[in-house]
Amino acid sequence: MERQTSWVTSRFREIGKEVWGGESLWGGEAFSDIHGCGQNDDSLVSLDFLLPDELLERILACLPIASIFRAGSVCKRWNQIINSDRFLWHFSNILPQKPWYFMFTSNDDPTGFAYDPILRKWYNIDLPCIGAPNWFIASSCGLVCFMDNNSRNRLYVCNPVTKVHKQIQVPPELKLADYSAISMSVDHKSNCYTIAVAKSKQVPDDFLRWNLSIQVYDSQLKCWVTSLKEVLTGWRGGDESVICNGIFYFLIYSTGVMGNSESRHGLIMYDLVSRSPHVSLMQSLIAVPCSLTCGRLMNLKDKLVMVGGIGKQDRPDIIKGIGIWLLNKTEWQEVARMPHKFFQGFGEFDDVFCSSGTDDLIYIQSYGAPALLAFDISQKQWKWAQKCPSSKFVAGWCCYLCRWKMPGVQHQVMKVKLFKILRMVRFPFLPSSV
Repeated sequence: MERQTSWVTSRFREIGKEVWGGESLWGGEAFSDIHGCGQNDDSLVSLDFLLPDELLERILACLPIASIFRAGSVCKRWNQIINSDRFLWHFSNILPQKPWYFMFTSNDDPTGFAYDPILRKWYNIDLPCIGAPNWFIASSCGLVCFMDNNSRNRLYVCNPVTKVHKQIQVPPELKLADYSAISMSVDHKSNCYTIAVAKSKQVPDDFLRWNLSIQVYDSQLKCWVTSLKEVLTGWRGGDESVICNGIFYFLIYSTGVMGNSESRHGLIMYDLVSRSPHVSLMQSLIAVPCSLTCGRLMNLKDKLVMVGGIGKQDRPDIIKGIGIWLLNKTEWQEVARMPHKFFQGFGEFDDVFCSSGTDDLIYIQSYGAPALLAFDISQKQWKWAQKCPSSKFVAGWCCYLCRWKMPGVQHQVMKVKLFKILRMVRFPFLPSSV
């Protein structure tokens, strides 16, 4: 009986035709002729040999990050593939991404852990630039902005994965403030970023009025481009803000001396596109949906979302639950309220808590407690994060591990990104079975 071409050979000829536009990768030759073992029908066929590099790259790019690291130790060919630029590109575009949550566990040092919601694991973190956990932090598309909380004269923008960073000169106006709020927005098309800082300082010897100023930095122009000033009466600025669709939103707080103590929070906005220095911020005031103990603003897919502690009716400074609202023009729409069983799961919940989010994911954490709760706004699903290895929590924020390059800085972001992550997953704090 005449020897026939194996099914494996025939199938991979078909795959080659499908992937490379009808032309077989192996031409008219049978695999057995290429392999040099056509004399033995029972010879073992190596699928690794059959797969061209392009197909093998796509297969390996679908593996979990830790498995990719192990795959590099299988053989020389696989090691070369996962080190290639083309594989890194496949990896970046195939890998599903969700924002990681960074948690500081010390009052003195910016040390702590980062949580991966996909693998449900915590990793040790080592962040550049930041000097203390109480620094102001803002993030967008994987870039993070740090500003010191004391003198406010140090401002950095960095990629926490690649550790590439840039220091930005701070204008003198920002250094003197009682309260400051910082936000950051990255433009996907231009790969440039905008930083907005709102500064609030009490008018000397006047408990009623507060000076509020806004400074905007444009990375494309490499300078601070806006200086808006206004005097607030009965309100002051705070430390909560976000940029969404070109609008800088930030919360203001009642001083309780104008009869507005029932409305403890308000939302005002500033258009970063027009950047007009002659607008009244108080004319844009939007009331919060109910009495809040605290509010946290975040940008979820270009929609402004607020997570707030709901105060008791007779004691508005005492928290009774947590709500999530979405701003539709000037009206708040309730998205969800934390179920009571999750609220109780935190134990003793502070009136002021930590919450941060991006994309579809919102993280909520009580100061001092390590328990972390995540809410998927698209699926309306609440889920506890894997238990943190630390029993102490100081501050937290979330950020993507991204492929963005810092404007004006030359480096191989893709390669550094992957292998910084791979070095982290070599020693995950929790076992791989979690």
